[in-house]
Amino acid sequence: MASHIRRRKFLATLLGGAAAAWPLAAHAQQPGKLPTIGFLVSGTPSSHGQWVAAFVRRLHELGWIEGRTVAIEYRWAEGRTERAAEIAAEFVGRKVDVIVTSATAPVVAAKQATSVIPIVFAAAGDPVASGLVASLARPGGNITGLSVQQTDVAAKRLELLREVVPGLSRLAILANLGSPAAVLEMRDVQATARTLGLEVITLEIQRGEDIASAFKALQSRADALYVAIDPLVNTHRIRINTLALATRLPTMHGSREGVEAAGLMSYGPNLPDLFRRAAEFVDKILRGAKPADIPVEQPRKFDFVINLTTANALGLDVPPILLARADEVIE
Repeated sequence: MASHIRRRKFLATLLGGAAAAWPLAAHAQQPGKLPTIGFLVSGTPSSHGQWVAAFVRRLHELGWIEGRTVAIEYRWAEGRTERAAEIAAEFVGRKVDVIVTSATAPVVAAKQATSVIPIVFAAAGDPVASGLVASLARPGGNITGLSVQQTDVAAKRLELLREVVPGLSRLAILANLGSPAAVLEMRDVQATARTLGLEVITLEIQRGEDIASAFKALQSRADALYVAIDPLVNTHRIRINTLALATRLPTMHGSREGVEAAGLMSYGPNLPDLFRRAAEFVDKILRGAKPADIPVEQPRKFDFVINLTTANALGLDVPPILLARADEVIE
């Protein structure tokens, strides 16, 4: 509970302070005076605000003070790929010095908009498989950043689900077909589930409006729900978890934010840490380094988070040994 309260207080100060300044920042600065970062945030202030704040704090530690030594233009794509493309085009038109974004689809949108302006991704599914960079060691173009290696952790997530959901035999996977990384992850989970002898039902969505009908079509034919992470599901995570709880479906998420929004559990890279490290890439670029020469990095911290309140609501007993392994237990 304490972590909840801490986070609320932090968000309140963040949204009271920084967020209030976000829309105004653009007017306060004279364009062309300061190096400018175009921050194409793939979600909303409530879904991505904490991560953006982690980036800005690290930038500050590296000597870049917003409004004094650097200008940051924030735009929120709200999980919509077409909106990301509009924002990327706007940033190119404004000739920003570097574009920062996250998630494969927005990075692709930025890449299609410019092959000249440096692009830093704070988190992208599999940057080599999705064609963003030539290789992790030598990205080669105008793009670099942090990979979240989503495809490697599917087996680990299914193993954790099986420990909490006794007799798991039918698994539903919710994935946004408009997200290349989510589609790769869905295929990976399907393959892994088959090796474990699980039956798989896919819930394919492309917009927030598709979520309720996907749950309706499921009609309690599954024992658990695997949510493939992307900005769309992250933006709508409260709706997803509300529907999952209503149909008594235990959920596995790719990041702790899904569990803070009443999901059952998550296992995945620590996203605030990745956004923090993205600031270090931006620092290098603003000081003259070329993205082609900055190797793509991997996550250093993975979090396993369990929501005990949700487990109790679903009538699930979480084995004590699993609680001991969790990085955080939400009560």
